[in-house]
Amino acid sequence: MRVLVLFSHPVETSFGAALHDRVLSALRTAGHEVDDCDLYAEGFDPRLTREERLGYHDLETNQAPVQGYVDRVLAADALVIVTPVWNFGHPAILKGFFDRVFLPGVSFKMKNGKVEPSLHNIRKLAIVTTYGGTRLRAFLVGDPPRKIATRVLRAVIKPAAPVKYHALYDMNRVTEDQRKAFMDKVGASLEAF
Repeated sequence: MRVLVLFSHPVETSFGAALHDRVLSALRTAGHEVDDCDLYAEGFDPRLTREERLGYHDLETNQAPVQGYVDRVLAADALVIVTPVWNFGHPAILKGFFDRVFLPGVSFKMKNGKVEPSLHNIRKLAIVTTYGGTRLRAFLVGDPPRKIATRVLRAVIKPAAPVKYHALYDMNRVTEDQRKAFMDKVGASLEAF
């Protein structure tokens, strides 16, 4: 498969960057074609401009400012997102990617005033993420990042496509052995992706 990997962490020496490297290695080992989209390294601008918002529903022009990213999303058979969770949300750069690239005509179409998901080229989705807080704390606040993956993104990709959510909680207190175990689990899962 052609797999688009979206990575959103600004520090190249972070555990998130190590996870990103492991994801790339696992996917390539499995024989997939990988399109590695490191949002920070590519200098992706997450800000939706006034002009973009005004033209949001204009299917003739709305994709132009981010056409290269739209093309990459539409060319993918699968999507893997590697990102930390900060303040129980995604980094602004990843949220901005969704705002600017998952446009009408890309991830959904409007038919008679209703949203119809249309990103059916994405046949598999995996999220690899880390949380500073515990699973209980995330649960108590509703775990928005998990819901975005397992509900919102699942709703716009191919119906019934498998979704894997790999989360390491309590990063502020996990041990080196727990990090290694998580890295191994992620690697094994994506080698079988």
